[in-house]
Amino acid sequence: IMNALGLIQIGLILSGTTTISSLQCKHLPLQQRKVIENSLRLLDKMGKEFPQQCLREKTSFRFPTRVLQPRQKEAVGAAIEEIFQHIFYIFSKNLTLAAWDGTALDQLQNGLYLQIEQLEACVIKKHSHYHRSKEVSRLKLKKYFQKIDCFLKDKQHNLCSWEISRAEMRRCLQLIDKMTKKL
Repeated sequence: IMNALGLIQIGLILSGTTTISSLQCKHLPLQQRKVIENSLRLLDKMGKEFPQQCLREKTSFRFPTRVLQPRQKEAVGAAIEEIFQHIFYIFSKNLTLAAWDGTALDQLQNGLYLQIEQLEACVIKKHSHYHRSKEVSRLKLKKYFQKIDCFLKDKQHNLCSWEISRAEMRRCLQLIDKMTKKL
């Protein structure tokens, strides 16, 4: 849950970044790698090591890796934007039992939010060509993140469900990182 100060910070930052030049869009893959690197660091900082008692509850959510392998860079950008939105959404919910470092969580959310804004601005510019493949990716990603959301709800957002979800988000970000290095 973001505090009012965090929202004010985001507002101030966004007011300064509303116009995004094509130059910034060209540097987006590099920027994404930095955001991912920072997000992975913050995910580690948010919690302790994975609790041993949660190992038996681990589940496979099966990330749809094909959404990160389309032929067009723009489609990959759209998929990454979608992933960041879902991660942001998951980490904005019922976190009372997560027992994580709140500052690291806020920083993670802020970083994801800013990257989503930049991706939206860059992806919208090149929108028309790949609309259908974008929709297929969007549906696959939605289904994947719904599994995680349902898992959290089924486990009543307990500590283990959050730790398993945090580990899954880490894996997800690592897959994006691997893909952006290829672009």
